[in-house]
Amino acid sequence: MDLKSVCNKGLKKEVRKRVGRGPGSGLGKTSGRGHKGWGQRSGAPRRAGYEGGQMPIYRRVPKRGFTNARFRTEYTEINVDKLSSFDEGATVDLGAILAKGLASMQTPFLKILGNGKLEKKLTVRAQKFTASARQKIEAAGGTAVELDLAHREVAPS
Repeated sequence: MDLKSVCNKGLKKEVRKRVGRGPGSGLGKTSGRGHKGWGQRSGAPRRAGYEGGQMPIYRRVPKRGFTNARFRTEYTEINVDKLSSFDEGATVDLGAILAKGLASMQTPFLKILGNGKLEKKLTVRAQKFTASARQKIEAAGGTAVELDLAHREVAPS
């Protein structure tokens, strides 16, 4: 049993921890900070990734090669089955999808995926379509209009 649990028994408000008040308190001498080292000094915050003087992992691993992570193009993806909530003959683009609340604005570009069924004739305007999504939209009598990254129509190839 420690001093805190003995002192605080039956009290509404917890008694604060008094450090450096002699060996009988259990928090005397080094005041719970241990012997030597950085943590024993005053004002000693540890930065993220600090490993106690050992060579940190971010300096041990090799940093070579190329990564495109900062420059990749990301798309808001939506499946064909979600498009059935639009009226027959409607034009569907990212703005219409956001207005319906079918997706949240993650990126300025839209990609239509082919999961599900579509029975309504729609004009769908997006930057990318999977082959199955394009086939399902056209099978329902609609059109899949491909846009470039500047939101201009691309001539069908």
